[in-house]
Amino acid sequence: MPGSVPKRAAETGAGDDSRADSLARADGLGDVAGSQGAPNCGVRHLAFIMDGNGRWATRRGLPRVAGHRAGLESVRRLVRASIARGIDFLTIFSFSTENWTRPAEEVGELMSLLKFFIRSDLATLDRQNVRVRIIGEREGLKPELLALLEEAEATTRDNTGLTLLVAFNYGSRAEMARAMRGLAADVATGKLAPDDITEERIGAALDTAGIPDPDLLIRSSGEHRISNFLLWQSAYTEFVFTPVLWPDFDEAALDAALAEYGQRHRRFGGI
Repeated sequence: MPGSVPKRAAETGAGDDSRADSLARADGLGDVAGSQGAPNCGVRHLAFIMDGNGRWATRRGLPRVAGHRAGLESVRRLVRASIARGIDFLTIFSFSTENWTRPAEEVGELMSLLKFFIRSDLATLDRQNVRVRIIGEREGLKPELLALLEEAEATTRDNTGLTLLVAFNYGSRAEMARAMRGLAADVATGKLAPDDITEERIGAALDTAGIPDPDLLIRSSGEHRISNFLLWQSAYTEFVFTPVLWPDFDEAALDAALAEYGQRHRRFGGI
């Protein structure tokens, strides 16, 4: 059954304003060695729904954009922590296909933050031996943004440490529909027979082809749903829902979720 980790006492209290200022400065990922030789926490693939930026800002009397900026520092923190714990794959839900319905100003800020992250942190990610991979629909993206996404992948393609999958303009149902259309086209042209469409072939047609399914999916902010994220890939994934808002999610919150995962017995339909 999905579980939740206790809310940290430090979620509210003194120092919030100064912390918001320091997080908004976006000091970078820092220098952490690649994941080779790091202690293994038992999770090979960690998926994360980063939720709660707006509520974090609202509770502090700040505009929503301040929450998104603070959340960017949490991304850096999670990358560092994942490397240190020997996690091989980290998938973060950065922008969904449904997020386009948000106010234009907020969407514009999110696009700017993604571009800022790539421009400011790509060299550090490369130095950390992180391989970046983008999943989601690319058709229709502005050329400048598409070029940055492709640059991030090309620059880090040969790295052998943590694989960071950034789910951008991503929706799992749309991903599966694209995959099904491709397979249907192959059947129509005679490249495939209907009986050739297996679970393995479907998996290979998804954006995550070649990536193992998530062992653990964490969602911050206390919401208990997965919001059209990795639906196919999460068939046997363990879920942990934490009340910690994304900008406040730190190594202690991660370790609490990993500890809960460590207490689970994954049977994959068996006994």
